[in-house]
Amino acid sequence: MSQEPQPEKTRKGFNVVQLLVIAFMVLIGLALAAGGAVIGGYAWLGYQFEAEGPSQNDTIYLSERGKGLIAIASDLEGEGLISDARIFRLKITLEGGERSLRAGEFAIPAGASMAEIYRILREGDIIQHPITLAEGLTSAMIVRILNEAEVLTGEISDIPAEGTLLPETYMVDRGTARQSVLNRMQAAQSALLDELWDARAEDLPFTTREEAIILASIVEKETGLAEERPLVAAVFVNRLRRGMRLESDPTIIYGITQGEPLGRGLRRSELDNAANPYNTYHVVGLTPTPIANPGAEAIAAVLNPPQSDYLFFVADGTGGHAFAARYNEHLRNVREWRRIERQRR
Repeated sequence: MSQEPQPEKTRKGFNVVQLLVIAFMVLIGLALAAGGAVIGGYAWLGYQFEAEGPSQNDTIYLSERGKGLIAIASDLEGEGLISDARIFRLKITLEGGERSLRAGEFAIPAGASMAEIYRILREGDIIQHPITLAEGLTSAMIVRILNEAEVLTGEISDIPAEGTLLPETYMVDRGTARQSVLNRMQAAQSALLDELWDARAEDLPFTTREEAIILASIVEKETGLAEERPLVAAVFVNRLRRGMRLESDPTIIYGITQGEPLGRGLRRSELDNAANPYNTYHVVGLTPTPIANPGAEAIAAVLNPPQSDYLFFVADGTGGHAFAARYNEHLRNVREWRRIERQRR
């Protein structure tokens, strides 16, 4: 009876099949060991990412426009907000979030973990700064204020036309371009006029939006009291309807200084100067341009002035004005104002 062939033996006594099985088992073992190391390494990375951060104080961090993940991570480590920039970068890169970090200023609380800082930079509130532009400022004054605002950047190409900006408080991110603030102010005024123009009163003594802004700018400069704007607007509207001159001192000042403070009272010669195109003691109707940038309330007041017989007003010594429908009443109010002036001198 013949014998079946036996597998070839190696020197150690293992045949080829047994060696292949052993090699396969070794490879599986190595793979499992490597996999365990990877899983363990990722778990360690996640632990470090979630661990409490080293900062002991609340901090404002500025993420500048154009900075990438590497620069941001380096900044955070340099400012003591994270312990290891490499861990921060690696974890965010593995999650595919390197392009989700936003520019702006962020409030980072004390002890914030890398995970929390990542969330804040990705979806947290950006700190906003108020830029307040008061009603009645000229366009040149507004440009100066924007140029002096440290939170803004860039240059302003040109001073906008007088009366084209809507003064109010605008909230901006640090690093916002100055020109973009001016663009917002112009767009805000345009939107406001779109809203108010169609609802304006009938039979107004002007027909264009530009004329409305001119009159609103004169109203704005005549009184600093919000409650007086409608009455001042009513006086000027009534005077225009009757063909009377506006006789507004701020218009003369604008013709002299382009809206800069005069620093003194008007002289008789300046009141009599008919060559000044802004002298409404001589000019019939409105001035050639606005004399400032009026606020929303002044614009609304001239587009819908209250019903009133008032044609005159004069300072009353309290910061407001005394109004009158008849000239003799106005003269009494003027005499009273002169008396107050003499007492103050």
